[in-house]
Amino acid sequence: MNSFLNKIILMFLICGTLLVQGCATSTSANNRSQGVGLEQLIIAEPAPVNFKSEIAIARYSDFLNRAKLTDEQSAKILFDRGVLYDSVGLRTLARIDFTQALQLNNKLADAYNFLGIYFTQIREFSQAYEKFDSVLELEPSHEYAYLNRGIALYYGDRPELAAQDFEMFSHNHDDDPYRLLWLYLAQYQMSPESAKENLSLKASLIDDANWAKQVVHLYLGNISQEDFISGLAQGVNSNKALTDRLCEAYFYLGKYNQMQGHSGAAMNFFKLSISTNVYEFVEHRYAKLELDLMRIKKVSVTEVNNPS
Repeated sequence: MNSFLNKIILMFLICGTLLVQGCATSTSANNRSQGVGLEQLIIAEPAPVNFKSEIAIARYSDFLNRAKLTDEQSAKILFDRGVLYDSVGLRTLARIDFTQALQLNNKLADAYNFLGIYFTQIREFSQAYEKFDSVLELEPSHEYAYLNRGIALYYGDRPELAAQDFEMFSHNHDDDPYRLLWLYLAQYQMSPESAKENLSLKASLIDDANWAKQVVHLYLGNISQEDFISGLAQGVNSNKALTDRLCEAYFYLGKYNQMQGHSGAAMNFFKLSISTNVYEFVEHRYAKLELDLMRIKKVSVTEVNNPS
């Protein structure tokens, strides 16, 4: 089944620029022979760069060069430009702006938060923890610092601490499927059975109208992967909405296949998530890290099995 799925995903990865209704292929004969219900994989047109963001970046840059500003004003503009750079995928430039902003005003909690995310993405986990700690020192109720520090701890192989942060992030938000899913991922590293039981207990609290509840159903085994994929376009009325949804869906499909031991399919789904260009989504940010970690693991296994 996974060999078949991998071939389909690979084919779509080389389809090029596609229309909103996606690129589909009829695989009925193969599906019957493989016992697979997958009829088509939906690919959205990648999210375009917002021209308004580009114009705003140019204006901020001009203002920084021409206006006489206080350190606090310059820090605010650098931070705002950094947010725009981040939104269009220019993360190195964003990181430079956030760093310079903090040199001028070291009280910008959100700048520390962004830098913590970037350090997580390049696997500099100690520095990431430090940045998120700085956020929480400045703003103890900054809930997304708990999410982002939890993610750093999760990828830093500290699932117990990650779960604690995700529990803080999901506190009083037990009906938010995304918060519950990250908690599930951390708990799964410690005990798959307990993680599934805890997720099942909370699933009934999620509004059925929230599409991400389907991810929860997938992880609980209530629906098949094929049914999950076939329903991804339901209720979607624009390419942006479809692109946003696919960015999330393909990331969680990657994690699902990864947990099932299907590394090839997992890697392809992470690539599909990245291809949406929805730079601001958590799922897009960490799909590339997932690929990097899987490649590192693959190299390590190869070296163990084939020592020189």
